[in-house]
Amino acid sequence: MRLVSFLNDGRPGYGIAEGDSLRPATEAFRARYPDLRAVLAGNAVAALPDAVADPVSLASVTLLSPIPNPDKILCVGLNYAAHIRETGREKPKHPSIFTRYPSSVLGHGVPLIRPHVSTEFDYEGELAVIIGKSGRYIAEADAMDHVAGYSAFNDGTIRDFQRHTSQFWAGKSFDKTGAMGPWLVTADELPDPAAQHLRTILNGQEVQSTPISDLAFSIPEMIAYLSQVTELLPGDIIATGTPGGVGRFRTPPLYMKAGDRIEVEITGIGTLSNPVADEG
Repeated sequence: MRLVSFLNDGRPGYGIAEGDSLRPATEAFRARYPDLRAVLAGNAVAALPDAVADPVSLASVTLLSPIPNPDKILCVGLNYAAHIRETGREKPKHPSIFTRYPSSVLGHGVPLIRPHVSTEFDYEGELAVIIGKSGRYIAEADAMDHVAGYSAFNDGTIRDFQRHTSQFWAGKSFDKTGAMGPWLVTADELPDPAAQHLRTILNGQEVQSTPISDLAFSIPEMIAYLSQVTELLPGDIIATGTPGGVGRFRTPPLYMKAGDRIEVEITGIGTLSNPVADEG
């Protein structure tokens, strides 16, 4: 299934995307499970197809990040060999972790906002893993049992603020600079995420391309490591890292500006597409 969260005339909802249509969850179902995070926590994904209303056009709603209210967004840096090389660093001995705030992540089709304090707005196409079952000290062998599904992620970054200190947080958490979507593809629909291919496209030009099998730390390794630090909860998002080709390390640097369109395409999932606008 492709699960979406949306706004319809300002009212939040969620449901199942089917082609160009959306089947929203019924009011009765939403009374019990108010959002997709609650659906995951209640182990109720399998019940959703029997609790949807008549279809509406996807184009008639505003898509949100599939999980707009996660408890946490955990991001893994330096996790593809080509990106490690272009930064001039060695492969980390352990996953390099930073966090984003939910307010920094928008949905498909919504403009990403370049803040007026910077012109160094960079793209980072990534695979997002969404947790479906809680766990602490999860073994690698059991890690995939905790995955609800996958989505495309753009870890939009304000590079000069990222370089202000050794901590990545500032450059990664500007409001409305990242995106996830267009939907959450359930794990049963994508049994081997490592077999997929990721591309990032800026204004029609491919700027990143990699097989997800090139991850330096695999999805089970990331889940096992992160769950040692904190309990992973349903709806938590793990952004698994970006490949080489980011704008900062191009000659000359290639940063996003108002009027651009940035797309993250992952086979088996689809394409996350966002225009870029300047902060008002």
